[in-house]
Parts: sequence; structure tokens; C-alpha cells
Amino acid sequence: MSAVLKHAPADAMLSVDRISTFYGETQALFNVSLEVGPGEVVALLGPNGAGKTTTLRSILGLTPARSGTVRFDGRDVTRVATHEIARSGVGWVPDDRRIFPTLTVARNLAIARKKTRFRAWSEKECFEIFSAMEYLMHRECENLSGGEMQMVAISRALLGSPGLVLFDEPSQGLAPKVVQDVMKTIARLRREGISVLVVEQNVQSALEVADRCYVMNLGTIVHEGPAAQLREDATLRRQLLGV
Repeated sequence: MSAVLKHAPADAMLSVDRISTFYGETQALFNVSLEVGPGEVVALLGPNGAGKTTTLRSILGLTPARSGTVRFDGRDVTRVATHEIARSGVGWVPDDRRIFPTLTVARNLAIARKKTRFRAWSEKECFEIFSAMEYLMHRECENLSGGEMQMVAISRALLGSPGLVLFDEPSQGLAPKVVQDVMKTIARLRREGISVLVVEQNVQSALEVADRCYVMNLGTIVHEGPAAQLREDATLRRQLLGV
């Protein structure tokens, strides 16, 4: 794919320009380019091992790109430490949640609070999204269900006052009702003007909530376009994703 994106937003909140990332001497990403506009939901799709999570890790600086550029909110963050990227307003909901299991829900949320240039979220607003969580605040996280842990992980990201939230497989291991709640939350973030990049194996759910999508395979971007195109074109969807 050309480095010039066909449907790129005019003023991107996130701009990834031709990054190549390695694990040791093994190359995982090959000149990957993508963009997420302000208040836009973008889905990053593809088979297991395509490079989707590595792309998120490169954006966050956890597995830094060896070449290329990552820009967030107009700033080059390619060589910036992960904790500084988080402090600038990038939230992360990892596939394994990564909450502190021996701490209470309240303590996990308190640790997550940050001030950025983006609007702050309150615990009350998180309770409006996940009403059950209000009654879990004093429970240790190791005693939560998978769906409850995901509520905590998403709320933790919001309490960091993000301008961009990265979701890595947010529906993984969750009941269908909880998956619907997660996707509704992503749609709400769009309405609130927060940008979202979501990696998801549940293709239909991702395409329902996304504005645009990219498809990866073998560490490269093989398709980019409106989510509606891939949602409505079954032949193209099967060709790219096998579903």
C-alpha cells in the first residue's frame, strides 16, 4: 500500500508513518502507516499474527519502531518513553486487562488518574457507563469476573483523561451482552470527541462501531477504507478476513 492514505483525516490525532518494528532480528512490521482523526473510531483487523498488537505496542513505545514516525496530538512520540506517552493523553485497554489483582477496584482507578490537555472523566461518569461497577469499588480485582475486569480496565483508561484510547481485543473472553456494552462505550467515546483505535477479532462488532478500518496481514497494511464498505461487501470481507 502507498504511504499516502486514501481516506486519512485532515488533522490526525494519531499518525503512524511507515513504521518498521522488530523483535530482536525478526521483523514484525513493514512500513505500516495509519491515521486516526479527532473523535474518530478506527478498527485494525486481521488474522492472528498479522501485527495488530505489535502496532499498538509500537504506538505506545513498548516495542519501539526501528524506523518510521509515530505522532500523537501533533507531537513526535516515536522515541518517547511509554509513561510519557500515557501522560500526554493516550489510554490503553490491553487484551489481558493488566489491572492490579490484589488491589481494590477503587485503588486501581485512583492510580490511573492523570491530568492531560484533554477533558477529565469522573468515577460518576464511569458508573453511568458501567452501573455495576459502583457496587464493586471495595472488592479486590482478583475476585472479579472477566467482564467486570474489563469494566475496570476501560474506566481506568478514561480516568487518565485520554484524547486517544487504544483497545486490544476488548471483546476477548466476554459474554455477548458485555461485548455489546463495550462496543456501546466505544461509540460513546466518539460522541465525546475521543479518538479510538481498536484491534478486534470480532469483525462484525468492530465494523458496526468503526468509521474507518485497516486490515493487516503479515505485518503490512493490505486494505484501508470506510468501515461501511467492508461491512456491506461480503465478498471483499471474505477475501480479506475470511468471514
